[in-house]
This record gives sequence, structure tokens and C-alpha cells, in this order.
Amino acid sequence: MTIVSAAILLFLILDPLGNIPVFLSQLRTVAPERRTWVVARELLIALAVLFLFLFFGQDLLAFMHLRQESISIAGGIILFLIGLKMIFPGREPMFGDTPDGEPFIVPLAIPCVAGPSGIAAVMLMSSTISGGWRDLSIALLIAWGATAIILFSATALYRWLGPRVLIAVERLMGMLLVALSVQMFLDGIAKYLQSA
Repeated sequence: MTIVSAAILLFLILDPLGNIPVFLSQLRTVAPERRTWVVARELLIALAVLFLFLFFGQDLLAFMHLRQESISIAGGIILFLIGLKMIFPGREPMFGDTPDGEPFIVPLAIPCVAGPSGIAAVMLMSSTISGGWRDLSIALLIAWGATAIILFSATALYRWLGPRVLIAVERLMGMLLVALSVQMFLDGIAKYLQSA
């Protein structure tokens, strides 16, 4: 896996276009002069969490006696469910009820940006990308940077594209995530069968 393909995959998993409505709804009660600060804070927290799992995820797996294959299969299942929810949205919010007031960590940083699928992906990709953790760090920064640009301009994008276009793009990204999740799941099963 190259830096570009890893960055594209991470960008799809971070799903900034799908997160625009969530960010806008969560920031509705925040004072306009604080919104940029809140978005920046949440994005930096999400980046820190993703880097934490990039560098220490394998140690955490070893400590918990989990194999790489189990993370691949679990990540595939989670991605599949998130992809289905993007394609067939229900009435309930994707991440359940959230507390009132200014959002802090939940739900914007975790699980919107740094969700279970993103965490599983960086842990999984750290062993599959050709250049190791350095290339994956670059790919993660590229995907996070593109996500940050989109989420900082969420209000303008929502006005410019409109809800229908955003919904169509989110459903297309959901279809791609479903395909990627099936591949992750199959790769995990194949690795498990090889080692068994």
C-alpha cells in the first residue's frame, strides 16, 4: 500500500462530507465566535487519538493478547455497519444521543473523526504500508488535513452544495466503505486461515 492509497482510504474512513451535518448540528448552540476554535480543538484531539493508536496500537493488541487478524475482521465489520448507515440512514443519529452544551471530545473528535473504523484502520495499515509508520504518518496527516479543510468550511459547503448533493456524496462514500470493509474482513479471514 502506498502513501496515496493509504491517504485516500483514511480520508474515506474519516468521512468529512458525511460529518458535515453532524458538525453543523452540534455547533448550532455554540457561540459563532467560538465555533472555529471548537472545530480546531476537536480535530486536534482526533488526530492525537489516531496517532496514539498508530504508535501504540500494536503494543495494546499484544497486551490484550489480540491478533492482527481479529482487528482486521472487527474493523471490517465496523466499517461495514458505518457504510450501511451512510447508505441507508435512519432517523436516529449515527452515534446515538449526545450531551447538551459545547461538544468536547464526544461526538465530534470521537467517534465522528477518530471512530472505531479509523482507529482499526491505522492499527491495521501500520503493518501493511510499504514504508512503515513514517509513510502512514504522512498519509494520516494528508487525510486529516483534507478532512480539516472540509470541516472548517462546513457551513459554506452546506450552503453551496445543498443537502441533496451532500447526501448523494455520503451515500457514494458509504458504498466505497462497504466494499473496503468486505476486503478488510476477507483479508483478516485469509490471514487467520494461513496462520491456523
